[in-house]
Amino acid sequence: MTENVVPLFKDPTPDTEPAPAPVPLTVVPDKPEPARPVRVFVRTRRAVVGAVKHDKTRTVARVTVRHGAYLIGGTRIAARRAWDGRTGARYQRMMRAAEAAGNYEAAGEWEERLHRFRAERHKRRMDLLKAPQDMAKSAAVGTATGIGALIAVGVALAIATKDPWDVFTPLMALVELVRLLVVIVQMVWGPLVAVGPWLALAGLWALGRHQAAAPQWALPANTRTGDAGAPITPSIVVTALRDLGVAPLRNAIKDMGDAGAAMLGPIRIAGCGVEVDVTLPSGVSTNEVQARRKKLAENLSRHEHEVFITIPEAARTVRLWIADSGALDEPIGPSPLALDETMTADYAKGRAPWGQDLRGDEAALSLYQRHLLITGKSNQGKTAALRALALWLALDRRVEFRIADLKGVGDWAMFDGLATVLIQGPTDDHVIDATEMIEEAVAEMERRVQAPPGTKFTPLICVVDEAQVAFMCPVKGDDGRPYGGSKATSRYFMAARKIHNQGRAVDVLLWQGTQDPTDQNLPKLVREGAHTRASLVLGTESQSRMALGDSAVDGGAAPHLLRQGLDKGTVVVASDGIKIPAGQPSITVRTHYIDDTAANQIADRARALRDGVTTLTTADHGEEERDALADIATVLGDNPRVLTADVLKRLTTLSPAAYGAWTPGDLKRVLEDAGAEPYKSDGRMVVGRDRVARALTNRDTDGSASA
Repeated sequence: MTENVVPLFKDPTPDTEPAPAPVPLTVVPDKPEPARPVRVFVRTRRAVVGAVKHDKTRTVARVTVRHGAYLIGGTRIAARRAWDGRTGARYQRMMRAAEAAGNYEAAGEWEERLHRFRAERHKRRMDLLKAPQDMAKSAAVGTATGIGALIAVGVALAIATKDPWDVFTPLMALVELVRLLVVIVQMVWGPLVAVGPWLALAGLWALGRHQAAAPQWALPANTRTGDAGAPITPSIVVTALRDLGVAPLRNAIKDMGDAGAAMLGPIRIAGCGVEVDVTLPSGVSTNEVQARRKKLAENLSRHEHEVFITIPEAARTVRLWIADSGALDEPIGPSPLALDETMTADYAKGRAPWGQDLRGDEAALSLYQRHLLITGKSNQGKTAALRALALWLALDRRVEFRIADLKGVGDWAMFDGLATVLIQGPTDDHVIDATEMIEEAVAEMERRVQAPPGTKFTPLICVVDEAQVAFMCPVKGDDGRPYGGSKATSRYFMAARKIHNQGRAVDVLLWQGTQDPTDQNLPKLVREGAHTRASLVLGTESQSRMALGDSAVDGGAAPHLLRQGLDKGTVVVASDGIKIPAGQPSITVRTHYIDDTAANQIADRARALRDGVTTLTTADHGEEERDALADIATVLGDNPRVLTADVLKRLTTLSPAAYGAWTPGDLKRVLEDAGAEPYKSDGRMVVGRDRVARALTNRDTDGSASA
């Protein structure tokens, strides 16, 4: 049979010519197909990996590990309790912990308890040695007494029934009772032997479950968080440090004979939490612990904001303050300023009741000759915290305020009639007025610096809220100098620097509040010129360093770790004007919140202490020629008499250019020329309103007094 062959290629040559040999085709596959065993292995591996990673598999594994760990942990706990109960291990452990903490009095007390325990244990053991002999004697006596009693009962029964065999009836009843008990024991003993071990295992499992004796990852979610808020004990602190993830620290704790107790100082109650000093082993730096604050808080069953780590003076030591769970979310109560209507202030000797520290103690701030800077994110309570200080200081009638609120929403409106200058608004024009207000304060400062030695000055507080608006202002003056900026050409920057340099010595102070500090909106030289630096919540560590300085942040200050929205009004303060625990560069304060209603009431009390203040809404440069007598009448207002010193101060505020250099002699000369000379009232020189008004009425208009 001939086989039909179909050629792959058509032969182009004639039939007479021999056909060329066919060219073999070589097919090169893109990728060799794997052998069947390899494919089977790959599929099997994928199936196994998928099964292992499946949620049901993980759940079963967690349940298995959890319940097995419950049984093992319960056995371990029961064994340890039995060991502690039978030996002096517990007393020795407490002695080592007390010695490690330096509490030798407690160590001596535990040693005395150990001696008593051993003496009582020895007595019990000696009693056990004598117990068989005593039991034999007791059994013989008891048996004879019992039989005699039963026979006596039987004799009485026989006499009553006149049957002699009833003498043995009570004795036989006892024998029958014993037989019945033996039968019951025989019936119960078998099942009890079979079930007893399982009951014992169930008891050990229940003990382990109650103590959550299983790995954290294997515990149910509600159990893993069930210990939140538990009291802080030395073992909890040591365990938290051991599991912090620092290998040298973990190894050092394992090698310590007292299980790490030597690291801890006494755990002290500190306000709404506890405080403990931890001396780190050699090779472990304080920075390693500070960098793991969040993990340490979780190990202590606390939130991150409930654990604060600071660096005291002792070497290789960190101080942990651990809040009671949820305590920092509770309000601290109203300000004493709103509660005590009789409260007054003293600029030189007093301290403003600003709030409470984390220990619950009053946090009071001295404002005497200290420039102030407070920063923070928007809407976190910066203005309220700054205003609370100003409201307290306003209760000292000697203090003069000049305020520029560059937000302009009325937060400082209650100072109308208290402040001599009150600028409110965010525009460039308001920045110009604020800058000129600071420059006028510089002129007043320079006048005071040049005054005779020993001259006393009343405090002048310049407040600029939202100061970043001033630093970022691009407007230039007629001389070409910008009002804002961070260079020496900036008018606001240079005025602030001048006050920082010399204002403190003559009680001319600058308070500034600003948002999100950067080198552009808060230059380095200005922020470092403040004596009191405070910060609410910030976004980054670099901003915290700008706000408080490197030394404060390196020592544990961390406003960037505060919770935005939840920690409103909480400030981290670096200042020598507030009581800070020894060795710490800063303190965290929860400030009192004073709402607008209470602020207005406090401002009313402050206004009642003054004779009346004329508040300007712009910076007034004064004119070359002014009517001095008319200006005196203006600053007197409705007051029947005003101290000459206060008149001078008000005139200076009204027109620094015209009256900034005036002395009491200049004021006296003008008034005497007008026939309204000052006089004494209660031993002090005053200017009478009626005299000035009469002089204005009677004077010749051509000879009016002028500055």
